Amino acid sequence: MPLVPLRLPPGIYRNGTEYQAQGRWYDASLVRWTDGTMRPIGGWEARVTMGTQTPRAALTWRALNGDRWLGAGSYGKLTVASSTGTVTDITPVSLTVGLDTAAANTGFGGGLFGVGAFGTSRPDNGNYTEATTWSLDNWGEKLVACSNADGKIYEWTLNVANKATAVANAPTGNRALMVTEERFLVALGAGGNPRLVQWSGRENNTVWTAASTNEAGDLELQTSGQIMQAIRARGQTLILTDLDAHTMTYEGPPYVYGFERVGQSCGAVSRKTAVSVDAGVFWMGGNGFYRYAGGAVQEVPSDIADYVFNNMNSAQASKAWGVSNLKYGEIWWFYPSGGSTEVDRYVIYNYQENHWSIGSMVRTAGVDAGVLSTPIWWTTGGGAYNHEKGLSYGGASVYAQSGPIEIGSGDAVMSAVQLIPDEMTQGDVTLTFGTRFHPNDVVRSYGPYSLANPTSVRFTGRQTTMRVTGARLADWRFGIPRLDVRQGSGR
Repeated sequence: MPLVPLRLPPGIYRNGTEYQAQGRWYDASLVRWTDGTMRPIGGWEARVTMGTQTPRAALTWRALNGDRWLGAGSYGKLTVASSTGTVTDITPVSLTVGLDTAAANTGFGGGLFGVGAFGTSRPDNGNYTEATTWSLDNWGEKLVACSNADGKIYEWTLNVANKATAVANAPTGNRALMVTEERFLVALGAGGNPRLVQWSGRENNTVWTAASTNEAGDLELQTSGQIMQAIRARGQTLILTDLDAHTMTYEGPPYVYGFERVGQSCGAVSRKTAVSVDAGVFWMGGNGFYRYAGGAVQEVPSDIADYVFNNMNSAQASKAWGVSNLKYGEIWWFYPSGGSTEVDRYVIYNYQENHWSIGSMVRTAGVDAGVLSTPIWWTTGGGAYNHEKGLSYGGASVYAQSGPIEIGSGDAVMSAVQLIPDEMTQGDVTLTFGTRFHPNDVVRSYGPYSLANPTSVRFTGRQTTMRVTGARLADWRFGIPRLDVRQGSGR
């Protein structure tokens, strides 16, 4: 029989059953596809440790004198580091400490009135107090910050001898903040109203009371949800609630900003999930992924939605967050899996080539390259890592596994005798094959095979799976291997 190319399209397919992923990649970690070819993602190396608490938000920015800064916020700390690694605790003196992990709200107001017996513990009703996150942005060269557990808007003026201090006259009880392209400081969920958007005077973040002499103002969104976050988009600001999406467009005096709802049933799953790139704003919702690029919000068809949303710890979804990796045209979302209270998995969407990947990694906040030469992602305990740097993965396995591969219509038995690898994988990866005679059969494993050209293999089955595993720290490429198979009998 002629050689059979194992030509699998880029990306992971993980909706439905494993058999539905036939001829596709089904599972992976620490790999990506670029120009149709599988390769390992870049590794990481330790950069700096910013305190001992777990960061839930991060920012990099450049001062007017060219100095570069990193900022990170955790449930009870606000910390900055210079590009050379000097760490400074700038936590506001009066900061209200929040929660490192989400907790069931079983206290006053956490359930329905009159339900349950007095003096007995309340059941988990799905009403959770969020893990604390921060909104971080730069007001010129100054850092502005707001913890959703504290609600005040703080500013730090780059003086390492000083703590961050509250912005004068700014509303309190806020859920988040952002700075618009027009240089307005915006409070979200302002004053404790989860639907109120309030903005300062233009170029003056201490003016918050509207008057004929300034452009400060506010507006309560017509929504049943609560505001989660806002993010700069092309020519607009996009505001996401947990139910819908609204645009905020500068119109000038007297109204200053105009608002329009551009999407329904597309709410953000957390306060840190939206990512803005040239192709639009992308975010993770409670059951899908969404994109806004002008006009109306669109759902992004996903090959891995079942895997992600059926295995997410919804009680800890407030920890989910997203980040761009512009060098590769990717959006990464990190989230806690069903068996974890901490972020431990990721999903990648390549918006340039329209495919998906998945994997395991503990990262709790991060920023893309730009101000600094590499992406900087934080882990539990405050450690920041340079990513896409080298090929070290902290001992984690780099692999991808296919769904079932069959010959013909799937009724023929294949007996493989030889593998012809492509020219760039010899010695860099190993292959392991698993065979079955029907989808629910016991898997019989063969390998791992170290690749030579050709490689002798011996296995028989009606369907086989192929697992590619990185054998050494190398920037390998996996293309299209070919199997020499014979049609065999079922015995």
